[in-house]
Amino acid sequence: MPTILVTGAAGFIGSFVCQRFLSEGWRVVGLDGMTDYYDVTLKEARLDQLRPDGNFREVTGMVETPGLLMGLFEEETPDVVIHLAAQAGVRYSIDNPRAYLEGNIIGTFELLEAARAHPPKHMLLASTSSAYGANTQMPYRETDRADHQMSFYAATKKSTESMAHSYAHLFGLPVTMFRFFTVYGPWGRPDMALFKFTRAIFDNKPIDVYNHGDMKRDFTFIEDLVEGIRLLVDAVPARLDAVPEGDSLSPVAPFRVVNIGNNDAVQLTDFISAIEEATGRIAQKNLMPMQAGDVPATWADAGLLKSLTGYAPKTSVREGVKAFVDWYRGYYKL
Repeated sequence: MPTILVTGAAGFIGSFVCQRFLSEGWRVVGLDGMTDYYDVTLKEARLDQLRPDGNFREVTGMVETPGLLMGLFEEETPDVVIHLAAQAGVRYSIDNPRAYLEGNIIGTFELLEAARAHPPKHMLLASTSSAYGANTQMPYRETDRADHQMSFYAATKKSTESMAHSYAHLFGLPVTMFRFFTVYGPWGRPDMALFKFTRAIFDNKPIDVYNHGDMKRDFTFIEDLVEGIRLLVDAVPARLDAVPEGDSLSPVAPFRVVNIGNNDAVQLTDFISAIEEATGRIAQKNLMPMQAGDVPATWADAGLLKSLTGYAPKTSVREGVKAFVDWYRGYYKL
């Protein structure tokens, strides 16, 4: 039975990833810091979906704690590592940058040191579409330069890509970096737009619509994202004499960056319309200027994911939003 270590196991994405590998008979070691950045009872409820499975080991701790990950790697010698633990959120990083330095950069350093000592067959680390920063040419391709991050959150995530590349080069660690694009769906994070908008609409409160609604996002449904992650686990990067055209594979390391997005830029106003349709209510809109650190649009070219795995995300925003609203009604007993 192979063992996988998932950091951020109580998180939105992490809990789905754990469930997917448990369903395939893997032994899953799930690490989470259970921070109070958002409602801890939601994190506990996600873990309650995993705890009955005898192949799930729950570990509570912060990835940046010196020696914690080293000890876990020594004890478990995981075959695969999926690193999702991070301090998330663009806006929160403006007021609380130290949390991003510690959780994202130092936490990733601790992970890389543990992997250096106990190499897994494949390490897959979460990055973000925010790494593309001020780029205006879309859709974003993994081979595009990404030098001008707009928030400290994005800067820390781009830094982890560089750190992981150096370890891949120096120690031959196979690494895949995911760049996620606005992930949404059931069990989602309360700080993200879909959750906040849905809650406000049900509470008859206005929603804050930034840049007066003139924003586009490549919304990616959680189950599509997890399918992409699962398939990429088997697409282990290796050093090649010649990098295939369009591939982000490093010429000097077993390292690759892969977008996981829906390959579609959706207007924010259309996203809000899908929420209104699913809730059966009309949103009160509080039109706001663009927030510092934000970008007006994201749009993934998901061609590399398709060429590596044969898979392309397919859930429409209308389907995905309805699935979230149905979950929200049930979870909060509306």
